[in-house]
Amino acid sequence: MLNETPPPASVPPQPLSVADERTWAMLAHLSYLLNFVTGFLGVAAPLIIYVVYRDRSRYVAFQAMQAFVFQLITWVGAGMIIGFTWVITTVLSAVFIGLLCLPFACLISLLPLAAPVYSVIGGLECNQGKDFRYWLVGELVRDNLGQ
Repeated sequence: MLNETPPPASVPPQPLSVADERTWAMLAHLSYLLNFVTGFLGVAAPLIIYVVYRDRSRYVAFQAMQAFVFQLITWVGAGMIIGFTWVITTVLSAVFIGLLCLPFACLISLLPLAAPVYSVIGGLECNQGKDFRYWLVGELVRDNLGQ
C-alpha cells in the first residue's frame, strides 16, 4: 500500500587517522590535569572521549576507558584511603595519644598549685637556717655561680 522506502543505511563512522588517534588518546590521559584546574572534570573528559570516539577507533576507546577507570580509581580510591586515614588518625589521637598524654597533662596542670607550696617550704626552711635547694634548679644555680 504505502510506498515504504527502506530506512537509510547508516553510514559507518569515519575511522580516525593515526595522528588523530594519538592526539585523542593523549588528551584522554592528560585530562587528569583538568582535576587540578576544575576539581572534577578530569574524570568526565576521558568518558566523553570514549563515548564520542568508541566507534571510530578501538585504540582511542581503549585509552580513554583506561584513563577514565584510572582516574575513577584514584579519585574514589584515594579519597576513601585519605578519608579512612584521617578517621583512624583522629580516633588514635583521641584514644591512644590522648590517654598517653593524660598523666602528663594532669601533672602539668598541678604545677601552678605545687610551685607556691614548694616556695613556702623553701621559705620556712631558710627561716630555720637550713640550706634549701630547689630540686634541679638549686644545683644548676650553684654550678653557674661557682658556690
